[in-house]
Amino acid sequence: MESKKIIRPVIKNPFLNIILKPDGSVVRDPELRNPPNPDLDGTSPVISRDVKLDTTKKTWLRLYLPREAIRSAAPPAKLPLILYYHGGGFVFCNADSSIYDVFCQGLVEKIGAMVISLDYRLAPENRLPAAYEDAIDGLNWVKTRKDEWVRDYADLKNCYLCGTSAGGNLAYNAGLKAASFGNNLEPLKIKGMILHHPYFSGNKRTGSEERLANDSLLPLYALRQMFDLSLPNGSDHDHEFCNPLINGGSKEIDQMKDLGWSVLVTGCYDDPLVDAGIELAKMLESKGLRTVRFFSDGYHAMEVFDPAMSGPFYDVTKDFITSN
Repeated sequence: MESKKIIRPVIKNPFLNIILKPDGSVVRDPELRNPPNPDLDGTSPVISRDVKLDTTKKTWLRLYLPREAIRSAAPPAKLPLILYYHGGGFVFCNADSSIYDVFCQGLVEKIGAMVISLDYRLAPENRLPAAYEDAIDGLNWVKTRKDEWVRDYADLKNCYLCGTSAGGNLAYNAGLKAASFGNNLEPLKIKGMILHHPYFSGNKRTGSEERLANDSLLPLYALRQMFDLSLPNGSDHDHEFCNPLINGGSKEIDQMKDLGWSVLVTGCYDDPLVDAGIELAKMLESKGLRTVRFFSDGYHAMEVFDPAMSGPFYDVTKDFITSN
């Protein structure tokens, strides 16, 4: 059966004309941002609030819960915990960007989880590994259980690192670091990663990068420019932060396997990054890590830009968490 053509919505795309300022920062146009929704008496199925993470770094977290969990008269069952990292090429967007806020609400409502979304430092002002370090700060914040929502509603033994695009890259690289800690994050126990259209590349262009070099959302020149702005100064695209296959993959993957982690890798066939995602999944499988693939028709970060397309992703993610 011939696949149905998926229509891309018209979106404001920050990737197409990246302007560098003399001070080394970039021009970031205003974007639609959503405030938290802490109203317990409202009608939204999801409530949220923001907390500071590191005031020096100006990082913070947005916490999401199902409204029914917090309004229940009986002690609620603890919820799976998803640590979420937004996309934007490490250069753009925030945890309160409207598209990512709506996506996180969907994770909560459709999966039945608590979600904590990280607002991390952006490049080029803060090049990698700054964002990875912020993710570890977030894990240590969760580990302390000082927040009442974390204490009362999160199942810390059922935690997943999840990210979209650059956030998928962040989830993977922060996961490698977290795996190197072994059991030192207890009582927090990470059970796996959900890499949603992960943002990886390399010096050698993949078939999908060449085929979709003029992609309207993520053209090849923009992909390369954002990695140039976010990788450590002087690095090429075979740096381990960009190319997870380099040198056969990180030795920390073996630690992930020993800890019993599983990985869900998703992507769409009209995404320049799809081949890199498929090769990552193959590499993880070859090292014995339980790896679930979910690839479908569509474009990069489709479920974020068009919530109407998100149902299958939420379904496969719920199945992935339930099966672990």
